[in-house]
Amino acid sequence: MCGIVAYLGPRQAQEVIIKGLKRLEYRGYDSAGIALMNGGLNVYKKKGKVSELESTLKGLNLESHIGMGHTRWATHGEPNDGNAHPHYSATKKLAIIHNGIIENYSALKQDLISKGHSFQSDTDTEVFIHFIEDIKEKEQCALEEAVRLALTKVVGAYAIVVMSLEEPNLLIAARKGSPLVIGVGKDEFFMASDATPIIEYTNEVIYLNDQEIAVIRDNKLSIKDTSNLPLTPYVQIVDMELEAIEKGGYEHFMLKEIFEQPRSIMDCMRGRLDSASGRLVLGGLRDYVNALVNADRIVIIACGTSWHAGLVAEYFFEETCRIPVEVEYASEFRYRNPVIHEGDVVIAISQSGETADTLAAIELAKSKGAIIFGVCNVVGSSIPRATHAGAYTHAGPEIGVASTKAFTAQLTVLYMIALIVAHKKGSISEQNYRELLVELENIPGKVETVLAHDPQILQIAETFKDSTNFLYLGRGYNFPVALEGALKLKEISYIHAEGYPAAEMKHGPIALIDEEMPVVFIATKDSSYEKIISNIQEVKARKGKVISVITEGDTHIPKMSEYVIEIPATLEPLTPLISVIPLQLLSYHMAVLRGCNVDQPRNLAKSVTVE
Repeated sequence: MCGIVAYLGPRQAQEVIIKGLKRLEYRGYDSAGIALMNGGLNVYKKKGKVSELESTLKGLNLESHIGMGHTRWATHGEPNDGNAHPHYSATKKLAIIHNGIIENYSALKQDLISKGHSFQSDTDTEVFIHFIEDIKEKEQCALEEAVRLALTKVVGAYAIVVMSLEEPNLLIAARKGSPLVIGVGKDEFFMASDATPIIEYTNEVIYLNDQEIAVIRDNKLSIKDTSNLPLTPYVQIVDMELEAIEKGGYEHFMLKEIFEQPRSIMDCMRGRLDSASGRLVLGGLRDYVNALVNADRIVIIACGTSWHAGLVAEYFFEETCRIPVEVEYASEFRYRNPVIHEGDVVIAISQSGETADTLAAIELAKSKGAIIFGVCNVVGSSIPRATHAGAYTHAGPEIGVASTKAFTAQLTVLYMIALIVAHKKGSISEQNYRELLVELENIPGKVETVLAHDPQILQIAETFKDSTNFLYLGRGYNFPVALEGALKLKEISYIHAEGYPAAEMKHGPIALIDEEMPVVFIATKDSSYEKIISNIQEVKARKGKVISVITEGDTHIPKMSEYVIEIPATLEPLTPLISVIPLQLLSYHMAVLRGCNVDQPRNLAKSVTVE
């Protein structure tokens, strides 16, 4: 989950690297460091954010045309200066940056200690570079061969870049299970965990595959695999604008991304959906749509917010396609012995396309003969390459750690997949199909309407910012929205929050209700409307503070609520696309009012690429 940047070329390396680390800081912000070839192989690192590192570099002679940098999310070893990357080898002739986990590092470390090695950190990464140097000395081989041999012996996940004092124009990179992108410019090369630090300089990139090693020496790139087989680099064009990764006048990326949702939902449908003609096409599904139509069962695997999107999709697939659906946490699925038959369809959802647990779950399902569909946002990421087919969400870069626009984009894609299947299968009437297409096209405008209520939502946040607990309740399609609202609040404001089906309140959570407990009801006018009213009355009878998300024009629920937030009416299955918006804004404002770092909440990182 750490961020990696490296550069070789005519520019000042430290300027490229520091700017790149700032763009990757959403991947980790416990500590940061940089290695430069300037009069030696020099490493500078500091606990804290990239700005802390930047302050320590002021006044130093950092002129160099080759270097690498790292921003860390701690796994092995607490966040401090010593555990920050880059790490030296025993002789300090080599340095490494690393994203991932080396699972057998302890055994390697003990072997190295028996040979006289000593370590300055608690990290698995320092063991890794000592191990590479030990192989190089023992085998008397070139550095790239030592790296290759080391990679055949380590167990775990990695994206690494290695520099050598003895070869000042050399960068060696490799990956397995953690992302790494190479940018190809004019007489220059860039490396990064994703394309965001690269697009300012070039739109030509190479996505390194698992167990591939890239060697850049004297401005020439070669790639081989860990069995030493030379490979031909495949250069792709990145379709990303620099403005997409800037804040654009917003105080935080999260707020910008919340307000981008009318556009990101529309971008998700653009070229795919035309309600006037009844046209709905997802090119990535074309060759495998019959597998979905004929599936006896669909299994959705995901983590976090993507799992909540999967829960909404479960309701919709079963209602429209009449196919049984199971929604699994990928982190649990991968460690069970799940019952998967040939012909089962697995839909894997991930914003980053790099989620380690989801990737492992995909491989397990594939080994049992399942057809795998991917729903991802990041083009060129690992999950799309690991699946048989799928669809990108086209939400644009999501920098804020708390996912917002990715959720609604994932839902939009999942709705479209289900509608394609239901229409082809004949399990939905033509009238209902057309109504849903029309209403999907109307959703961006309705999201705009909700966003206009932002000042009112800020006032509600001001009232409850000092609360220590929150309860979110919903029914049917809005139950997963309750889960998502609670997750957003706790991950960025650090307020304890729980989401429940409203009907389950009497099975335990009602014991928590008192005059200090704010309860958020997603109480739109749908098939559960009368039932949710009863649940609100139960909370009011116990003096709970009720905040209700209601359908515009509802005059009944406001009489029972301290606060209401209106949203436009829509077809019931599509309600989550709208009802989640005020919950995102509420969590955002609560966090800001509490002085929390909204875009970089403590202990979290954007892309969970390690277990």
